[in-house]
Amino acid sequence: MRPLPLALFLALLALLVPPPAMAVVDNPTPPHAPAAAQRGVPSLVVYKQIKGLDHPWDVVSIGNGRMLFTQRDKASLTVWEKGKKRRVQFPSGDVWVSGETGLLGLEVDPDYAKNHRVYTCQGGFTAGGGHDVRVVAWKLNQTATRATKDKMLVGGFPTTSGRHGGCRLLITRNGSLLVGTGDAAHGTNPENLHSLGGKTLRLDRFTGDPWPTNPFVNNRNANQRYVQTYGHRNVQGLAERADGSLWNIEQGTYRDDEVNKLVNGGDYGYNPVPGYNEDVPMTDQSLPGKQHEARWSSGDPTLACSGGTFVYGEKWGALNGSLAVAVQKSTRVLFIKFDEKGNLVRVRTPAPLRQFGRIRTVVQAPNGDLWIPTDNGGGKDSILRVTVKR
Repeated sequence: MRPLPLALFLALLALLVPPPAMAVVDNPTPPHAPAAAQRGVPSLVVYKQIKGLDHPWDVVSIGNGRMLFTQRDKASLTVWEKGKKRRVQFPSGDVWVSGETGLLGLEVDPDYAKNHRVYTCQGGFTAGGGHDVRVVAWKLNQTATRATKDKMLVGGFPTTSGRHGGCRLLITRNGSLLVGTGDAAHGTNPENLHSLGGKTLRLDRFTGDPWPTNPFVNNRNANQRYVQTYGHRNVQGLAERADGSLWNIEQGTYRDDEVNKLVNGGDYGYNPVPGYNEDVPMTDQSLPGKQHEARWSSGDPTLACSGGTFVYGEKWGALNGSLAVAVQKSTRVLFIKFDEKGNLVRVRTPAPLRQFGRIRTVVQAPNGDLWIPTDNGGGKDSILRVTVKR
């Protein structure tokens, strides 16, 4: 028998040898493909529930079909009810607006029906003409037409031009208030435990005191007592998984947007010094001690990830249990699935959510739909409602 030609032998061998297993699959839907092209992903229905907005930053439900949302540059608090917008009487003039800072994160108290409390993270003015970023508690009146300041819970987050101002809020299952902050584009802030910049902070939502389980709660430095995790660049999203684990979404430099699983006292390794050197790794393993690597990273280049939430409900099919992450520069929503141990499994990007420009955050509505504010500016933004075709 004549021997097989080498090229034919290698081709046959390739058919017999199975390809290597892939632990992680990135399965984006191309722009021209329907959402149903992703196996198990339901057909999504997207419509603009509220139009004519300018940089809406966060949105919450305050019950009885009402939605409350912030607009960053207008420093406005607005209620949407029965198809109409109504601006809440709110001291917008007290909000410092510059660049990426203004009226930012919003959260509603779990007992809102009784206490009418909401929380904002916002730029503010300090004595002597300075400014900072701070968390403020408010009380709305019965008709949600006026917000009265209760107290500033914590302030003094560093600022420069307004760049990297953060600032996301999340009330966790145990009642604590979690705050994600930016590093103000100042190199020493992320790793400096005496600075509130480039951190996740945890506090009592009523008193403003540091949460008793914080890793440095007994430290003499007042700022350090609030710190839960550090070594972050610009925290844009916070989310709590059904298992009670806490996660953040962090914007990278020219590379490596990150999703991190938070460990109490954890160092996430951003240290852009000397100066503000954005060529350093987002997680620098050359630093002393242990640095926690991201559970998902965009690689190079960044997508400019922003806020997000874990999405639950059988109607979401293969997306059920995923972390839905808003994306600005790359104009999409990522649905990132992690296993029970927090290891990355798969990323999906449904096509219907890739045609609205920059996306600021994803919030799950009381009926299980998604509210998604766009972030294009110029009065052309919307809050999208996303549901599943039945």
